[in-house]
Amino acid sequence: MKKHKLYIFGTLLFLAASCQKPDNPVPEQAEAPKLVSVSPENGAEGVMYGSIDLILSFDAAVMCPTARRGEISIDNGASISKIDANGKNVTLTLGNLEPSSSYTVTLPEGTVIGYKENPAKAISTSFSTREPSSQAISESPVNPDATERTKALYSYLLSIYGKKTLSGAIAKVNWNTTEAEWVAKWTGKWPAMATFDYIHLFASPANWIDYSDISPAKDWFDRGGIVSACWHWNVPYSEGSADYTCTPGNGSNGTLFRPANIFKEGSWEQKTADADLAKIAGYLKLLQDAGIPVIWRPLHEAAGNTYTQYHSGAWFWWGVDGAETYVKLWRYMYDYFKKEGLNNLIWVWTSQTSCTEDMDTPFYPGDGYVDIIGKDIYNISYASKIWDIFRLHSDLYPNKMLTLSENGGVPSMDKQWNAGATWLWFMPWYDYNNDYTENYAHQHADIAWWKASFADEATISLDELPKDLYR
Repeated sequence: MKKHKLYIFGTLLFLAASCQKPDNPVPEQAEAPKLVSVSPENGAEGVMYGSIDLILSFDAAVMCPTARRGEISIDNGASISKIDANGKNVTLTLGNLEPSSSYTVTLPEGTVIGYKENPAKAISTSFSTREPSSQAISESPVNPDATERTKALYSYLLSIYGKKTLSGAIAKVNWNTTEAEWVAKWTGKWPAMATFDYIHLFASPANWIDYSDISPAKDWFDRGGIVSACWHWNVPYSEGSADYTCTPGNGSNGTLFRPANIFKEGSWEQKTADADLAKIAGYLKLLQDAGIPVIWRPLHEAAGNTYTQYHSGAWFWWGVDGAETYVKLWRYMYDYFKKEGLNNLIWVWTSQTSCTEDMDTPFYPGDGYVDIIGKDIYNISYASKIWDIFRLHSDLYPNKMLTLSENGGVPSMDKQWNAGATWLWFMPWYDYNNDYTENYAHQHADIAWWKASFADEATISLDELPKDLYR
């Protein structure tokens, strides 16, 4: 009985003590956020000029009060076009960065705050930009056995590069000049270049598509135009499937085709690829036999989102096994065509690099396999941003001409040209609808866009191509 009384008495003493408030309560402390890292790091050299994102990372969540953002500055005539505070990062978009220049970004105390508005200390970070690259472009195509007309076309492209830009239109889906006809009808001018797509190679010849009938390309060439071609390379969903696609998937809504298996003896991928290469080589030879050089853009947009913030991988099957396999496939195609005596091609590789943090250079097949670097740009409304992309590619590939190989939702070419983006040619993607009236709101480039582009003195239309281009 005594034990129970002692236990109850002790418990009451504990409860009484625990309910008492301390004489001097300790106030809740909120530490100021501390800078953990800066990218590019403080003192970095060789930073890309034009436009970059400067990322400041802290040890806690941060904010940038709107009222004080104007106090954040950069010197030497550069600009801050955007400030974004998200989680533990503050991202400053810097513009007007000149080559071979030094810059300091300053954030006074309190322009970044943390919990309970505790101000981060003042920050100052510096970097210098790289020197501009000097282009030394080859005077002849990479194929030493190129036909004379192919060499003549390449020489013409080189002669206008940086001075003029060719207008171009792609076929509506596959083997026609529907888009070019629409442009001509409502502007009075024909594009200088027509691009065709061998997307339905697997079905040809058929009553609805027959690539052995070269009249669409030959008619264009005979009227003085430049012929270009791409290839959305469709393969079976799976071995033995009658359904075709170029999109990777699980075999029910995409293809299981793996490019790495092309190099495995006896695989269905190897058999499919070799049969397709033989078939398309035969069709391209028909153009060669007709004396038609072709600007050739295969295996495009290979990296997909491999290097972007989404990291969701390749858009097309030819990129799903990574850069090393892709480069091997590109060179395999190049060597295969060479062995077949196909020498009328000017090779265009499509880069997807858009900034120094999104680099697909591992996918580049190499200077000996590429004549021209293409860039596909969609939905960028500022010509200055496109100029940044142009400068970046000029720096990455100083030995190659650059072209806007696909575009849509971008400023007209007069604005891009005036901003400094002197692409070799431009080519709006086709619209998926069938309304071709003058005021049709074309998904990628309407008639107003075309009229503004043609009005620029730098833009070459079909009638402005030299009559002796191939002589």
